[in-house]
Amino acid sequence: MTHDDQLDTAVRKLVGQVSHWTPPRWAASSLSVSGLSGPSRADLMHDLVQWMADRCAEAEGRPPLPVPRLDNDLALPDQLQVVAADLRRFAPLAVRQDAAARITAVRGAFG
Repeated sequence: MTHDDQLDTAVRKLVGQVSHWTPPRWAASSLSVSGLSGPSRADLMHDLVQWMADRCAEAEGRPPLPVPRLDNDLALPDQLQVVAADLRRFAPLAVRQDAAARITAVRGAFG
């Protein structure tokens, strides 16, 4: 499996896990499975998308820009896929590997 395959697989698995979620499920704590409170799942996903967008900006030699936090969290999987496509296109291998690992970690945090 190539590193881009690892990134693609991580994105596909996370999107498959969350694409059917309702707004209340996005609003739940990312740690609710363990009974602790933490950032919402939507916040955790948005932070991941922002991290990936920032790495793309670095790779493209441009200043980072904030990823819009849309009113509807149901758009988060789409934002992830768009930013992952940019990352695949512009970022060096080490960053793509790090992104795949971070995506997998977020997926694990969602239970």
